[in-house]
Amino acid sequence: ELASMRLEKCYFCSGTIYPGHGITFVRNDSKVFKFCRSKCHKNFKQKRNPRKVRWTKAYRKANGKELAKDSVYEFEKRRNVPVKYDRELMVKTLKAMTKVEDIRTARERRFKEKRLKIARIIQSKQARAEIKRDIKLIVAPLALRKKEEVKEKITQTSKNSKMEMD
Repeated sequence: ELASMRLEKCYFCSGTIYPGHGITFVRNDSKVFKFCRSKCHKNFKQKRNPRKVRWTKAYRKANGKELAKDSVYEFEKRRNVPVKYDRELMVKTLKAMTKVEDIRTARERRFKEKRLKIARIIQSKQARAEIKRDIKLIVAPLALRKKEEVKEKITQTSKNSKMEMD
């Protein structure tokens, strides 16, 4: 038979903690904190806020880098309610879990694509502005002079044609 493993979540970075890994810290008021690695434990001891540390899941969710509020995440919540074993219910639950996982991955993919699309638009605007500002570095000086000469000739011919019409 397969034995089930209890996978914990790191208090600081929300990473998965596998059995036999991580550090458990119990505070004087008997609150238990579990950390996936010493990096998280040290940051916790330094009283750093996980929402302000860029590499944590809390930061990513707080700053809109990851999908935060979605009904799919309701299924992931841990419920410590004992339920009488029912084979049919278990089969339905497993099927539902795969469907929920598919839905979640599709929504996350769409969310990331939307974010990347916005970033591409911003980057292209910045690139255009930079090219417009530094066009002299890109185009050869002689080509710029020729363009200016052509513009001057066009303006002169347009002035001459206007004078002839008057």
